[in-house]
Amino acid sequence: MYGGRGIDRQRPQHGGGSGRKRAFTLVELLVVISIISLLMGISLPAFSAAKRKTQTLLGTNNQRQIVAAVNLFASDNDEQYPESVATVGFGNNWNWSEPTKLTGNRKRSPSIHRSMSAYLGSYVSNAGTMSCPCAPGRYKYLQEAWDAGDEWDNPETTFAFDPVGGTYCFYWNYKGCLDDGASVFYGPRGPAAGGRYSKLVVSDYFGYAHWRSPTCFGSCNPFKGADITEETWLLAAYWSGVGDPNSSRPRIELQAGYTDGHVETYSTSEVVPMKVSITADGTTPYPDGVGAGIFFLPRPAVR
Repeated sequence: MYGGRGIDRQRPQHGGGSGRKRAFTLVELLVVISIISLLMGISLPAFSAAKRKTQTLLGTNNQRQIVAAVNLFASDNDEQYPESVATVGFGNNWNWSEPTKLTGNRKRSPSIHRSMSAYLGSYVSNAGTMSCPCAPGRYKYLQEAWDAGDEWDNPETTFAFDPVGGTYCFYWNYKGCLDDGASVFYGPRGPAAGGRYSKLVVSDYFGYAHWRSPTCFGSCNPFKGADITEETWLLAAYWSGVGDPNSSRPRIELQAGYTDGHVETYSTSEVVPMKVSITADGTTPYPDGVGAGIFFLPRPAVR
């Protein structure tokens, strides 16, 4: 109290205003919403590009680790890479399967593993390394299957042994029928293999006319107009879209890792088609419309 007067602390101290907050008009609200929408429209492509760049870097790192793993295996095993697990059948009566396989159907023989992790598990512990980060998602049981090795049995099926297919293509000790109908693709047998053997170890999946998406291109990388081909109990999900391999291919940047450890980027215009072979020597492809369709190899990988 000063001079007998109290101080009214609730009275506004500015120049005679009422003290009320002015409400936004409808026009002002619409302007604010428009500005927010504009900012989101500008920022979302930037976020998408940053996400894509991060995924590409992760994919590069994955493929380098895969190449390092098979090279370490070779250094411990007379400079020989592991056997491919992308096979079906037993003894001398067997044929090739799609090169995305991480776990095969059953052992070809007592000395040949059905799972990739039985060979590489001590060099790669995180199964995520074996999966393309640009794919719609990882296979549901990827880590469990990797850890189980030859003993993997999907808990959702009644089969005794279940295969697992991923989103990378693995080409060491693999044979496939090149689409000219006269040549065989030979995957590398070891880090120093030469001659007819390719140096391609691993690549992103890019193909056409898989049995899950006939008349469609498929890839572990998204592309314009692509939808998701959903995961099944034995195969991972991938991106797919209708097209004609003889006229135009979707524009995708793909990656491939080679025996010397380098990973390079290539486009869908720089590829050579390969089909899965129904003979062990790689000379006879599955008929058109049957099986896993075409797998596109980077052109430098084909000799």
